[in-house]
Amino acid sequence: MSSVATEAHLNFQVSENQQLITQMVRDFCEKNIRPKLMEWDEAQTFPREVFHGFGELGLMGVLVPEEYGGAGLGYHEYIAIITEVSRVCGSIGLSLAAHNSLCTGHILTFGNAAQKAKYLPKLASGEWLGAWALTEPNTGSDSGNMKCTAEQDGDYWVLNGTKCWITHGKSGDVYVILARTGAPRSKNNCSAFIVEKNTPGLSGGKKENKLGMRASETTEVILDHVRVPKENLMGKVGDGFPQAMKVLDGGRISIAALSLGIAKGAFDASVKYSKERQQFDQPIANFQGISFKLADMKTQISAAELLTHHAADLKNRGEKMTKEAAMAKYYASEVAVRIANDAVQIFGGYGYTKDFPVEKFYRDAKLCTIGEGTSEIQKMVIAREILK
Repeated sequence: MSSVATEAHLNFQVSENQQLITQMVRDFCEKNIRPKLMEWDEAQTFPREVFHGFGELGLMGVLVPEEYGGAGLGYHEYIAIITEVSRVCGSIGLSLAAHNSLCTGHILTFGNAAQKAKYLPKLASGEWLGAWALTEPNTGSDSGNMKCTAEQDGDYWVLNGTKCWITHGKSGDVYVILARTGAPRSKNNCSAFIVEKNTPGLSGGKKENKLGMRASETTEVILDHVRVPKENLMGKVGDGFPQAMKVLDGGRISIAALSLGIAKGAFDASVKYSKERQQFDQPIANFQGISFKLADMKTQISAAELLTHHAADLKNRGEKMTKEAAMAKYYASEVAVRIANDAVQIFGGYGYTKDFPVEKFYRDAKLCTIGEGTSEIQKMVIAREILK
C-alpha cells in the first residue's frame, strides 16, 4: 500500500526499520522498565541506569547524525520510540523526550561546529544527560518576562536567577539555559547558553513532589553568579527566544508522541481487561457500554497518531510546522487524558487501585496538557497561524 495524502505527503506504510526499532524498544522496556516502574513511581526514583541502557541502543541521540555518534534517524522513528517507551511508563518517556528534543535538539539545531563536536557525542551515547531550562517561578507561559539574567564580564557571561520545572534539574550533566540579556519585555532580550554540571554556582534546588510522571526528575535550577565562557553562547546575543520557540515546535511532537504512548498503554490495558472481566456470566466487552467506549478510544488514538505523523513529515522535510506541531500536541494530550479517564472507568473500582496499571496512566496523562505549552497556549499558537 502506498497511500499518500496529497496535502501532507504522508506515506501510511510503517517502514521495516520502524518495525524493528519498535520491537527493540518494546523488548528493552519489558525487561528493564515494567518490573520496576511502580517502585520508581512510589519512591520518586529517577533510574539513571535505564538511560545508560538507552544510550547503548542509540536512543539518547535518535535525531543526532551518525558523525556525532547519534542514530541519525528521522522524526517518524523518533515518534515510534517515544510512543513505545511511554506505552509502558510515561515518566521514562518524558525524560527520554526531554533529553532528545530539548537539550540535545537545541545544541544540534543551533550549536556551532565546535559546540556540536564537544557536546553531542556524549549526549548521544548516554554518557551525559541533558537538561533544558526556560521556565521560571513567575514566568510560565509568559517567558518574555524572565528574571534570570546573563551579563557579560570579559570573556565570560555571568548568569543569575532560578529556573523551575526543569527535567533533570539535579541529575543533568549539561544544561541549555535561557537567560535575559536585554531589558524586560524588549525584543530579542534572551540568549541561550550551554552550562556544564560542575560549573561553580550551578545547583539543583527543590525537587517537585508530583501527581504523576514521578520517576522523571523535576527540580529547580539555581544560578548564583555562574560564569560561562563566551564560546558557550549559542548563536548571537538575543537569539534565545526564537531558538527556544523553534526547539519547542519539535518538542511538541515529542509530547504528542508521549501522549500517544500513554493513550495506547491505557487502551491496551482496557481491551485486555474487558475481555477477561466477567459480569452477568460474560466478558464485559460484550456490553455495548464498554465496546462503544473502546471504539471511541481507538478512533481518537488513530486521529492523534495521524496528526503527530503529519507534523513529523513536515519536520523531516524542513518545512514550517508550527501549527501542525501545536495541533498534534494539543489534540494528542487531551486524548491521553480522556482515554486514561475512560480506562479507569472500564476497570471500575480496580482501576482506582495501584494493583492495576490504569491509575498511573491517569496520573501521568495530565502533565501532557501542561508541559511544553499548555493546551490554551497551543490554541493561541494554532489561532495565530490560522489568522496570519
